[in-house]
Amino acid sequence: MSKSYESFTLSNGTRVVIAPSKDTAAVTALAYFGVGSRYEPKALWGGSHFIEHMMFKGTEKRPTTEFLSKQLDAVGADYNAYTSKDHTAYYIKIDARHTELALDLLSDMIYNSKFDAGEFERERGVIVEELNMYEDNPTMKVEEVFEEHIFAGNTLGLRIGGPTENIKAMNLKNLIAFKNKFYAPEHLVLVLAGKINKQTRDQIKKYFGKEKKHGATRSSYKEFSWNAARKAEKAPVKVMFKQTDQIHAVLGFPAFNYDDPRNAALLLLHVILGGTMSSRLFIGVRERKGLCYLIRTGLTNYGDAGAFTITSGLDKSRVKEAMQVIYDELKNVVEHGVTDAEVQMAKDHLAGKMTLQFEDSARVADFFGQQKLLMKKMETPEEKFTRIMKLTPKDVHAAAKEIFKFNHAKMGVIGPFKSADEFLKIADLPWL
Repeated sequence: MSKSYESFTLSNGTRVVIAPSKDTAAVTALAYFGVGSRYEPKALWGGSHFIEHMMFKGTEKRPTTEFLSKQLDAVGADYNAYTSKDHTAYYIKIDARHTELALDLLSDMIYNSKFDAGEFERERGVIVEELNMYEDNPTMKVEEVFEEHIFAGNTLGLRIGGPTENIKAMNLKNLIAFKNKFYAPEHLVLVLAGKINKQTRDQIKKYFGKEKKHGATRSSYKEFSWNAARKAEKAPVKVMFKQTDQIHAVLGFPAFNYDDPRNAALLLLHVILGGTMSSRLFIGVRERKGLCYLIRTGLTNYGDAGAFTITSGLDKSRVKEAMQVIYDELKNVVEHGVTDAEVQMAKDHLAGKMTLQFEDSARVADFFGQQKLLMKKMETPEEKFTRIMKLTPKDVHAAAKEIFKFNHAKMGVIGPFKSADEFLKIADLPWL
């Protein structure tokens, strides 16, 4: 599992991380910029995601999407991009013999995309349909409803893609200006993981070192405050009406930011409560009671906040019973903690998962890249695993008591309810 890495900075400010592996013939080149939806002014809400789409629409050297994609498809590469609330990433996973092609194409997209007006207008419709697709998928949409609620009053709570009316009104000139502010070499983290050739370092400098500093000042976002969020949204539940046969719900609690050392204990708690098919909630809510098909826990971290979530799809007629079982499990872990056997199982589970993950150069690149971009300190997988292995049931219990404060609980719900009160009447949440 051990993966070493080296880190250096090019003369133009680009931060580079290389994580070599002798056990693969592939390499992943992954480029990160520290910009996402939480950085956007109101008029450009959804702009970071729009920029991501436009990066695949051609450059002077590769004038069309088809031209660009054919070069990668011809060598069987995997390639894509994603936008989050605090960063945007572009990656190419490729046979290491074609590393230079990946670096050439990735740098060309990032710095030379044309942002053609005709392509821009066509892409509006594509993005609107993508947003409509998410709207029609309540399992995915409910996570947005929850984050809008728990992170109320801050851009951290806004949906990444923005509203469709913003996409339809997006101004190309303003979007390019926003892109140029962030897509500068001094704001870039480039990671290469996998089979590293003798020429790789020179190729990195050739393709990513020639772009001069833009002199761009890093824009900041409004810091998130839990107190401000609770004042902005005092209600315990936010409901989105949709005529569904199943109630989709996310129950969550404020958690820790990226750099908080307590995240390791919280990760073990996640595994014990809802991270596996043998977890407490899966067994208690689904297997013993048959109250749902889907139930899982999750962890979300940002630079100034976090959330511990429980996601479920519930039968409307039995939602009260399900909420009671979930509450009882959380209350039990707060009052009585976890066992030695549960902690050891969670450690073994994470060890196995990490071993599998780090067989994939893309996962290795993501592990190092997010740390370099978003966190104050970097560590290897082995160092992270060593920290986790030192934790005790007492540490996990302490994390549970810190997180599961029911007066801070928030819920996002999608179902046939016209108001939160209508949902609360049938749910009768036991912690209220």
